[in-house]
Order: sequence, then structure tokens, then C-alpha cells
Amino acid sequence: MAITGSPDALLSGQWLERQSATDLDAWTRQVVRRHFDPVSGSPFWLKRRGALGFDPFDITRYGELRAFGDLMPEVLRQVDPVDLVPQGASGPPTGCVFESEGTMGRPCRVFLTEAMSAHRAAWRGAGLAAAGFRSGRTWVHATPGGPHPVGLGAAQVARSQESVVYRIDLDPRWIRRLIGAGRLAEVNRYVDHLTGQITDILSSTGVDYLETTPALFQALLRRRPELVAGLSGVWLSGTQILPAMYREFADALGGGLIGTAYENTFGGATGLPAEDGGDVLPYVPHYPQVTMDVVDRGDPSRTVEYGEVGRVRLTVLHEDLFLPGVLERDQAVRHRLPAGPPCDGVANIQPLQATWAVPEGIY
Repeated sequence: MAITGSPDALLSGQWLERQSATDLDAWTRQVVRRHFDPVSGSPFWLKRRGALGFDPFDITRYGELRAFGDLMPEVLRQVDPVDLVPQGASGPPTGCVFESEGTMGRPCRVFLTEAMSAHRAAWRGAGLAAAGFRSGRTWVHATPGGPHPVGLGAAQVARSQESVVYRIDLDPRWIRRLIGAGRLAEVNRYVDHLTGQITDILSSTGVDYLETTPALFQALLRRRPELVAGLSGVWLSGTQILPAMYREFADALGGGLIGTAYENTFGGATGLPAEDGGDVLPYVPHYPQVTMDVVDRGDPSRTVEYGEVGRVRLTVLHEDLFLPGVLERDQAVRHRLPAGPPCDGVANIQPLQATWAVPEGIY
């Protein structure tokens, strides 16, 4: 049950059908014009307009966004996130700022508007439904909270799935700091602390589903396999789940559901059914607001062939956030989607580089 299903089941709902039918070139023109509007555009892009070397209003097709070049995370770390949002006639926006994991240093920050949050929630709901998760069930959410947007999932599930949700917070930055310092004994104690909280709820309450990161789920499985076997399903959010892990999880769940999501601060992708017995773990980006290219690690101007591994390049086309060509710290296989939106998928995502200096940790 975990590794079967129809890839286009995710796109069967009316809302997602409309998303998939969106003309990407027309959507690109709409977003670019909104962010470069001289009166109500986003301050970040209006300040950069004179240095672009071209008129952004001449951009008429998605493929022409390459003219902006690659937007490096180093630039985004220095930006006031409010400056990325079009200002409109009512003045600066009000709301919450969220942050990236900060793996490479200072985190990137994003202002998440109501429309962007609703977009994430809609894709999450569609992914849960397509994977077979039922409403009215009891969940445990053990994911990063605080400044991390993945933490919004608990409230979204409680609301959209009419569910009871138990929440456990984890601090991925602290774990990475411990790993980077070689303090592995403390890492193990912290993981014990987290799995102990999950165990307490699973052993005392009737829980159907668990959402957590692949690494933390693996730690729970190795400590309490009997509790994992009692779950009806698991939703795995994070930046790394490898085929061997997926098959291990599927065996442990004994036919229980597995749903996956590639969670990124600026935009995400929802997992499709595994292919080739779990060897290929594909994802569909949250089109048209989020698209993903897989590019040559040494030459980001070249998109790799289908089936090849490269670096993930993210393009965000929200009405409230325009980020063309963000080079991510992750690598993936370029994947041809069998159905759905007219864009590339990605598969088998994992960190581009994980070392003692740049550890991936529990996420």
C-alpha cells in the first residue's frame, strides 16, 4: 500500500486540475508585472530594476526568466523579507516571518502572506487525500516549529482534516550545531528526548497517523518498532528520504500509508507514489507558484537530462513572492511527470553536501 497508487490521483481534485491547467507563460507575465509595478511593486525588485540590464516587462514567457540569472541564497540572507512583498495601496503588509534552517549560516527569511499559506495548505490537503489519509483521525506531529513553516502543518491538518493533533516540537538547528561540534552523545540524548515524547503519546493514546522527519521516524523505528507497526500511516516532511529508508519504513508499517513532502522555506513539492519498487521517489512541485529545475552542479545554466542527478533550482511565482532561479542546497534526479502540470518533477532528493562542517541533522 505504501508504494502503490496512481500518480495522477494527486491531481484529480478540481482545485488542482485548475492549478495544472494554468498557462505558465501567462502566469509568469502576471507575477513579473505585479512585482515590478512602479507604484505597488516589491521594494526589493524595484531597487534592482535599474541594474538588470533589461526591461522586466519584456519578459513574456517562463523560459525567459533565465535573464534574471541565479539568485544565490547569500543575497536572500541579507534581504528584509517585507521588501520581497508587493506593497499595494494599503501600505506595508502585516503578518509573520518564517525562516530557513540556516544550514549554511544565517537563515533566509520569508514573509508568508495569507494567500501563500492557503496555497501550502491546499497542496498539503490534496497530498494527504491522494495518499489515502482519512479525515477525522488522530495525529502526532513531531516537526520543527517556531520560525519554520513546516510547523504550520499541524494546524492545517487539524482544520482541513477535522482531526485531533498532538504536537511535539524539535529544534533542527541545535542538533546540527551539536553534530558540527562532534558532540554526538548529546545528539543521541536529544533524539532520545524526542522519541520519548512520541512514545509517550503513541503508547497512551489511540493515534492513527504520525507526521515527522524521515530521520526522526527512523530513530523511532529502531527504538520502538512495535509502536511504528501500530500506526495506520506516516507523513514524512523534510529534505531527505532515500530508497533504502523508504523500503525499511514500508516494511515496518506492514501496509500502512506513507506520504512524503519536500519542505522548503520558499516553496515545496508533494510526493507521488514510489516507482520501481521504491527505487524512485518522485515529487511534483506546487505548480504554477513553484517550479523546480535540476541543473548541472558545475554549470547551472545547463538543465540535466531526465534521469540524471543535479542541483535543485527553485523558481517561486507567487503573487506575493517572486524568486527566479534560487540555487538550493539539495540535489535530485530530474523526473518526467507522467501526468499533471506541464513542468518537471524531481526525485530522490538529498543534501547537495553533508559534512561535519555542514551537517544535515534530523531534517
